[in-house]
This record gives sequence, C-alpha cells and structure tokens, in this order.
Amino acid sequence: MAGIVLTGASKSFDLDGRTVRAVDDVSLTLEDGEFGALIGPSGCGKSTILRMVADILKPTSGAITIHGAPPEKVRRDHGIGFVFQDPSLLPWRTALENVRLPLEVVGARGERARSTPRELLELVGLAGFEHAKPSQLSGGMQQRCAIARALALKPKVLLLDEPFGALDEITRHRLNLELLRVWSQTRTTALLVTHSIQEAVFMSDKIFVLAARPGRLTDVVEVKLERPRRMAQMAEPTFVEAVATVRASLFGDQAGSVDYG
Repeated sequence: MAGIVLTGASKSFDLDGRTVRAVDDVSLTLEDGEFGALIGPSGCGKSTILRMVADILKPTSGAITIHGAPPEKVRRDHGIGFVFQDPSLLPWRTALENVRLPLEVVGARGERARSTPRELLELVGLAGFEHAKPSQLSGGMQQRCAIARALALKPKVLLLDEPFGALDEITRHRLNLELLRVWSQTRTTALLVTHSIQEAVFMSDKIFVLAARPGRLTDVVEVKLERPRRMAQMAEPTFVEAVATVRASLFGDQAGSVDYG
C-alpha cells in the first residue's frame, strides 16, 4: 500500500476579500518506506502540502491518504511525526524529557512505546546528553532531539519542513547523513521540504518539483543513487545528472534571465 497519496489536492485561502489558490490540483504518490522531497521556489505551496498531509490544514478540494487512511484518522492515531525548521523544544525540560513528552501526552505503552526515549536519543547520536537542556545543545543537536521526539510514537510517516535550513553547510551535511541513518533503521515513509537541490537529490528516492502561483506539480524526478548514501556520491555522474535534471525542471532554459513577475 502506498505511504502518501495526494489526488487532485488543492488549497485556497481567503486574503483581504479575495481567494488565493496556494496549491492547485497536486497528485503524487510516495510508496511505503520511501523518502521523498518537495522542492520549488518560495510560495509554491511546499509547506502547505506538508501541513495538509499532517492534517494541520484541510484541502479545499481533492483527497489525501496515508497508508490508505485519511490524514485525520492517522493523526488521531498518532501516526504522523512532524519536524519543523525550529526544533521547538521545551526549554525547561531536558533532552530526555522532551523526547518523552509525546509518550506522556498520549500515555503510550506496549508496542507504541517499544523504543524508549533513551534509545531514541542514542539512535540520533545524543547518548550522553540525556540530561542537557536545549540551551546546552547546539542547533544541530537540538534538531536531532526534535527528530527523536517525532519518532517517539513510531509514526507511519515522518514529515520534515526544512529541518536543517538554518544550519551551516557542514552541520547540514552531517545531519543529512544522520537522518538517513535513522530513517534506514525505522523505514518510516518520509517527506522532506527543502530549498536545496543537492539535499533533495542526496536524501530522496523521489523529488516532487513544484512551480508557484499557484503551487502545482511540474515534474517527478526519480533518484537512482544506491543506498546507503555516502558523501562521495555527490561527485558521481548519477548524482550530478540528477541535480541537473531537477535544476532544469525548476528553471528551464533561463540562464541570465530572471522574471520577478
């Protein structure tokens, strides 16, 4: 069964007495256990799509399913993990307590709670920092903690809204590798929003290319890089060709010509 399916999904907002269509008739499929990326210019609806999948926003029209069920049901069953650009950790709680929070709220036991918060911190490379407060962690370490928290309830899908966008390039590359290592062990269906073409190619099995005004799907690029991914692959022809394909989908033949429309 497919992990995430959008069928003609659209979203409109009322703005100053007029209707603005943010996402227009988007259909896409991400198979169970795949890693996908949404990429496109600012204002193309990437985060809106992610929030519709998470049942934070309702589509104006069309349909969305997660493992065959509507997002509302999956959310109520605590089957959606969401990581934002801001880690949003509670500053008065330790790393361990922040990861434990979803389990406390839901009262999860048994199969759902099989991985303990301590094990999840170890999974994301934070063993030894269980009792550190967020202010004592670097930005990258805070995001690792946020990822561990998002995995606490063993979600069916993991949604990531530019989780490493505010980090320096070196830290970002390291966390890309960490996230892929964690994903390979959990095999949760993952969907990442990013502005980085290289990040999209390095992380993903499928890249969904979006255009703006209104946000619409223009291309799906399948990445043929072998897994597990390694930094050295960025120099391989397959990676370079995939980057070129995504870039062409985003910009076409616009070298030296920019339309600010």
